[in-house]
Amino acid sequence: MDSPLLSISGAVAADAPDAGVPAHFGEPYAEQRALESSAGLVDRGNRGVVTISGPDRLSWLHDLSSQHLNALPPHTASQALLLSAQGRVEHHLSLVDDGTTVWAHVEPGTAAALTAFLESMRFMLRVEPADVTEQYAVLTLAGPQAAALVPGDVPARADGTAIDLFVPREQAGKVAEELIAAGARPAGMWAYEALRIAAHVPRLGLDTDDRTIPHEVGWIGTAVHLDKGCYRGQETVARVHNLGRPPRRLVMLHLDGSVDRLPAQGADITLDGRRVGTMGSAHRHYELGPIGLALIKRNTPEDAELQADGVAAAQETIVPPDAGANVHVDLRRTPR
Repeated sequence: MDSPLLSISGAVAADAPDAGVPAHFGEPYAEQRALESSAGLVDRGNRGVVTISGPDRLSWLHDLSSQHLNALPPHTASQALLLSAQGRVEHHLSLVDDGTTVWAHVEPGTAAALTAFLESMRFMLRVEPADVTEQYAVLTLAGPQAAALVPGDVPARADGTAIDLFVPREQAGKVAEELIAAGARPAGMWAYEALRIAAHVPRLGLDTDDRTIPHEVGWIGTAVHLDKGCYRGQETVARVHNLGRPPRRLVMLHLDGSVDRLPAQGADITLDGRRVGTMGSAHRHYELGPIGLALIKRNTPEDAELQADGVAAAQETIVPPDAGANVHVDLRRTPR
């Protein structure tokens, strides 16, 4: 299922977890600018795609997930989490309902497990979950001029200036060609990921681990609705919301630009030689230089300069140490 955009001159394939789609087309900084200032096209065909049809689909997802979905209007972008009984994040869904079907994209390689869980929770309800990753690919348009390029015959999820198109795989190459001809600049995952990090948006599996709870990474509000009924893991969400003080907090790191490498994902974050966290995603931003996301211990001083895999790093607070009730988390944009 390699990307049709890899046939474009200058395309370089991305590494795991984004294998199969372009990392860049030779000018990652110019690609970032296009995604922010005009219109860029990113092939995210490595994402898993899950559909849920049936008249009970929204009320069913409302009961299962962290999000308030009962009255979700058609064509309105949303995010939802599926949590463990202990409140730990198991799945993150970027979704939209087209009036008859919920379309969701998830992290590469996770659609089968998500669909199996949904199947196990059907009971007697009128819902039909399906893993359609082999049939559909996600193409993302982003930028202030992107909306004018959206074809009218494919399911689309618009979130700010980013628009996810759910395109039949056999048509993805043709659709991409038409979008590029209409003015969208091809952009790779390096550009997309750098802007995601600058927007303070975590990615499941890269910026989280199997212990992550929603408050630690700022998913309250965007993927967790605090005024809805019971769902698995809600007790943990409510406790942290009321009492505050989650064990860890997400930060953006401004990395030493004089070092010719980026910290490895999963590497230790240290303070005075003592481990205080784990490195997440890292990329080079066209204005900010090398940046990354990391999960660090809550009580790490906010002004402390850290070492990320041996690279000096200054913190920018995303989730404050006292995150919980009435604490605002600054997610600048939401390129999901």
